[in-house]
Amino acid sequence: MTKILRASVAFLPSFFLLVSAPVVAQNPSQKPQAGSSFMAPPETTQADQQNFPPLLLQQLSAIKAAALNDDYAYRQAAHLSENIGPRPSGSAQARAAVEYVAAELRKLGLEVRLQPVTVPHWVRGAETAALVDYPGMVPGNSQKIILTALGGSSSTPPDGLTAEVIPVNTFDELAALGRDRVAGKIVLFNEIFDQQKAAAGLAFAAYGEAVRYRAAGAKAAGDLGAIAALVRSVGNADYRLPHTGFSFPAGIPAAAVTAEDADLIVHLAAQGKVRMHLTLTPQKLPDETSYNVIGDLKGSEHPEQIVVVSGHLDSWDLGTGAIDDAAGVVIAMETAEILQRLHLRPARTLRVIAWMDEEAGGAGSKAYSAEYFNDFAHHIAAIESDAGAAHPLGFEVKAVPGAIGALHPVQSVLQSVGATVLEPTAFPPGADIAAMSEAGVPAFGVMQDGRTYFNYHHTAADTLDKIVPNELKENAAAMAVMAYALTNMKEPLPR
Repeated sequence: MTKILRASVAFLPSFFLLVSAPVVAQNPSQKPQAGSSFMAPPETTQADQQNFPPLLLQQLSAIKAAALNDDYAYRQAAHLSENIGPRPSGSAQARAAVEYVAAELRKLGLEVRLQPVTVPHWVRGAETAALVDYPGMVPGNSQKIILTALGGSSSTPPDGLTAEVIPVNTFDELAALGRDRVAGKIVLFNEIFDQQKAAAGLAFAAYGEAVRYRAAGAKAAGDLGAIAALVRSVGNADYRLPHTGFSFPAGIPAAAVTAEDADLIVHLAAQGKVRMHLTLTPQKLPDETSYNVIGDLKGSEHPEQIVVVSGHLDSWDLGTGAIDDAAGVVIAMETAEILQRLHLRPARTLRVIAWMDEEAGGAGSKAYSAEYFNDFAHHIAAIESDAGAAHPLGFEVKAVPGAIGALHPVQSVLQSVGATVLEPTAFPPGADIAAMSEAGVPAFGVMQDGRTYFNYHHTAADTLDKIVPNELKENAAAMAVMAYALTNMKEPLPR
């Protein structure tokens, strides 16, 4: 991490801190290693039998079967992503999504509360760019550049601005240029997303390496007098798709260019001066009041003890937010739906949360933590799904060492699905549950096969067709089985 990034890291939304952490391989074909959590579940011990009596194991198997033979989650994902559409925080679609999810949870018989959250309201405007002066340019012509504004971007003048583009690969390269060479220019951060890592199952590690430039690049460039900042799109697969995302407001326009156009600019800049005409007209509107949707299925024995299942309801505006993160919300909803359909009452309270504003700063998570912090001692566990909808491999787990060992029977139930990984992590495995995790609540992130996730992440291609219905069912099975185990195992996980 460079000096410039260190200076701003304290202000990073929790999501950026999470993706910068070491991430385990998410490749179902990866060879298991001796002694790792990728091994088959061990034989059942006497302690397992006491914590997971035969009736509970039968119920977990019934939950798994119900999830694998039901399309509830897919139907909900279709409504959120196609009937309601993209759900940026502060938008009419986000409000509609809150109302819809709340109504669906009430239909399931949950006690539903809308927790107020103050959220930013940023809207995209015009976004065009063209190279208007470069080595070898045919007179009277220009080259169109495909880009999209980053959340937090300021606006250019209505008719745009024109300036030289200076490519850099790192924050250190930018700092070495100094103000004299940066002031009045457009800076392009050309950090390349490591596609080999992604293909090998380390897509989230590749994302963590590159996303810091999207988050903090405009601030670093603006501090040296740049009049605009561009970042190479943070994502896999080069289809000339720009990937949007949050960028710290820096008082200058900020946008992501496609990987192909970043290459073009870099190649031309190596031959001589390159000038761009850039027009971005986003607006920062007044903050809005939105809501976390919180639905409780009260526990029969320990209603004061809570197990959270969750995903985030907001999305970016380019696509329809199907894999990021309607998928996470709907498998949390289906966890409650299955229990109600099978007439299974959790011993502890199951709490379904549809978080608001994960993408633009995490206001929903902050509001929940502010209200419930003193009750975190009664939060037995928290699960979040925010890594797509592909085949589940298991869970990343942030908990004390003995916690994973207590869940061996869950691995056995999920073995037929393939979701048996319980991978320990030192970092919170979900942005919205990070505060709970840091307070000692055992935290679980659903671990999906992420090799193609960043093909579509934060792009116009994040649409319903990217969800494979059978894989979504597998995700619902994994979350529902784990959640019910956590609500009904005799002893809660150690802390």
